[in-house]
Formats: sequence, structure tokens, C-alpha cells
Amino acid sequence: MGTRWLANFLGSSIGSKVTVAVSGLVLFGFVLGHLAGNLLVFRGKGALNDYAEFLAHQPGLVWTVRAVLLVALLAHVSMAIRLQLRNRAARPQPYARNATVQASLASRQMLLSGLLVLAYIVYHLLHFTVGATDHAAFEQVEQVVRNGATVQRHDVYRMVVTGFGHVPVAAAYVVANALLAWHLSHGVSSLFQTLGIDDPRYLSWIRRGGIGLAAVIGAGFISIPLCVQLGLIA
Repeated sequence: MGTRWLANFLGSSIGSKVTVAVSGLVLFGFVLGHLAGNLLVFRGKGALNDYAEFLAHQPGLVWTVRAVLLVALLAHVSMAIRLQLRNRAARPQPYARNATVQASLASRQMLLSGLLVLAYIVYHLLHFTVGATDHAAFEQVEQVVRNGATVQRHDVYRMVVTGFGHVPVAAAYVVANALLAWHLSHGVSSLFQTLGIDDPRYLSWIRRGGIGLAAVIGAGFISIPLCVQLGLIA
């Protein structure tokens, strides 16, 4: 009974919307944590490389987070596409006159911006996680002295500086994170509404807060490649 109810719920429009919202909340939480880690680059090589080394010694935690994120990402994308297809099937002919005057461009293009962000995620993983797009930069190591002995560790700081030192790469990240901020500008507020926080007294504040938070996140990520290009991180 429980399994059948869950299948019916997930197969419904409401269930799909809730799944998109909950999975989006999980992904949003990761984005905030990822940004906090990335901003350690402004504290210098030691801070960022210490953080990266800590994660490297926590494989159980890292792979658990990756598994949760993969499930959340698959659920988010698949349900968003399902909802889009259902909406189109319900109204195969477009409105004679666009009736979405009050809807923002971001809200009307959530699927498109989401798919573009997904492409960026794939590239980002290939670039900084796998090292497939710039293997030489990915293989850089740092010598550190511990207990009188010299050991090597992954030089993430130098990898970031080398990667964003290429203008096309830095430009691609700036555009991609602007798209991420654009996607979040509507996504953050809409997930609260989907989860039932839709009191008219707070809606305007939720929308403004979503836009403001998305702008801060986008600016945080974009600041890194820009500062590398300006020589402020070197």
C-alpha cells in the first residue's frame, strides 16, 4: 500500500512539483556549502589546500554527499522535464496573447536555464574534479612539512589559478554562474511556495529574498575567476 501510494504521488503533478522543490532544496544547500569552501581561495593557498586535503581524507563523507547529490539532481531534472511536457500536452496550442505579463523571464525559462546549468556542472566536474579538460593543472602538487618530514598534497589553489588564468575558461565560468544565479532567482522562492509557504503577506519578501540570495551566490562564484584574471588571486 505504501509503495503504491508513493508511486501514485510521485506520478502526480503535485508529487512532481514537491520532488522538484525538495531535490532543489538539497542542491541549493550544497551550492551554499560549495561556495563557502571555494571562497577560502581568498584566504590563500594554505586555507584552500587544507580544506581540500581534509575532504580527501574523508572518502566516506564525500561519496555519501555525491550519492545524495546525484539522486537529487536526477530527480530534479527528470521531474522538471516531466512537468514541462505535461504542461505542453495540456495546452498544445499557445495562447493567442501572452498572458504571463507578471511572470518573470527567469520563471518562464526555468527548464532552459536548468539544462544549461546541468551542462555547466558536467564541464565543471570534468575540469576540477576529474581533471579531464586540463590534466597538467589538475596534477599539480604542493610540498608541505609535517613532523619534520616533507609530504605532497594536491595543490588545489594552483589548479584554480591556472584554470582561471585562461580567459575563455574564466569567461565560461562567469557566464555559467550568472545562469546559475538566474535559475536560482526564481527557484528559491518557488520552492517555498511549492512546500506550502505561500502566505500573501510574505510572498513579496520571499521573492526579493530569493533574488537577493541568488545574486549573492552568483557574485561569490563569479568573483573567483574575475579576481584571478585581475591578478588579485595569483
